[in-house]
Amino acid sequence: MVSLFARAVDNPIEQIAQDPRVSRATDWLAKNLDWVTSEQIRITEIPAPEFSEGPRGEYIRKLFESAGLTVKIDSAGNVVGEREGADSKSVVLVVAHMDTVFPAGTDVHVKHNGARLEAPGIADNGAGLAALVAVARALREGRVSTGMTLAFAADVGEEGEGNLRGIRKLVEDYRSRLRAVIAIDGASTDHITTMALASRRIEVTVSGPGGHSWSDFGEPNPITALARAIVRFSAINPPDQPRTTFNVGVMEGGTSVNSIPFRASIKVDMRSESEGQLETLEAALRGAVQAGIDEEISAARTHDGSLEAKFKILGIRPGGQLATDAPLLEAIRNVDRYLGNRAHVERSSTDANVPLSLSIPSIAVGGGGHGGGSHSLTEWYDPTDRDVGVKRVLLTLLAVAGVQP
Repeated sequence: MVSLFARAVDNPIEQIAQDPRVSRATDWLAKNLDWVTSEQIRITEIPAPEFSEGPRGEYIRKLFESAGLTVKIDSAGNVVGEREGADSKSVVLVVAHMDTVFPAGTDVHVKHNGARLEAPGIADNGAGLAALVAVARALREGRVSTGMTLAFAADVGEEGEGNLRGIRKLVEDYRSRLRAVIAIDGASTDHITTMALASRRIEVTVSGPGGHSWSDFGEPNPITALARAIVRFSAINPPDQPRTTFNVGVMEGGTSVNSIPFRASIKVDMRSESEGQLETLEAALRGAVQAGIDEEISAARTHDGSLEAKFKILGIRPGGQLATDAPLLEAIRNVDRYLGNRAHVERSSTDANVPLSLSIPSIAVGGGGHGGGSHSLTEWYDPTDRDVGVKRVLLTLLAVAGVQP
């Protein structure tokens, strides 16, 4: 078995790529890029809002089955296809998330604009899912046998409030056998995510008596209290090192224009390279909310009503980092060198967060091509150079899992 982990040769990628079966697999990818793009379009046009990934998962299940994988849908909704290797006790997991940030009803029809494909979710994560399916299919077409068992997973809950529930379930199920994780997220091949960006997402709800805008004028207003809190919180100047950010992304409340609301809420996203800074930010948010409430009650014309704040944790993404001398990082560096691809290591928030936090060797990479406008209605994808991305995933996977003689 040729494997980078065994460190049997100085440049294992060249030897792996020259194996006749691997060569057949990469040749199949090169000749079927149009098929990969067509599948990306079909996948993108199946809506997959957070917590509603089922229809997309059913389609991917069929693609996995046609690639010869043994497929199941687990209790979280992940579509998992296994390809047994010589060592069933060692598993390499390749994962791409199915969910998008776009709500039900969003027009996800793919439009052609020259070389560009335009649609919400076409790059994030249509590109990743297409690459996932393509690599699984190429291994079958090449009849490649691996040392370790391969698990391909289209998972749920990577975006928004999904709180990485899909990858958490996968890591839980495979934990004792899991040797490495490769997450395919987006398109770009110019990066290798080896550092997990920690984050917290918090919902703050302020409740009060409510009332009529005329007869109850002067009662404390939950929306106004939160507005005061937002102004205070937004005045915070987080450090550049370690880089720390926050965003008030959603504000809701009220029932009509002539009613003092009895409830209002905001959702806040906080991210940092330091877990300690997240603790500091959360404390500052709680302080700003209480100060906003106190200021609103003090400004009220009546003193009969009061306001109450409740905090709900929507999600916690753990941090972590791949060691700079990790064999997995060496593997993809060797692959990049073989393919003539230049890439830098970076920190980001991906499915790799969970395994990295548990010291499981993990990276996140793009599936190939070029994309932009992620999380916007003008998101786009250009399949030019797609072959570099899919070959990059395939060869890195085989460098880790090993090719059987």
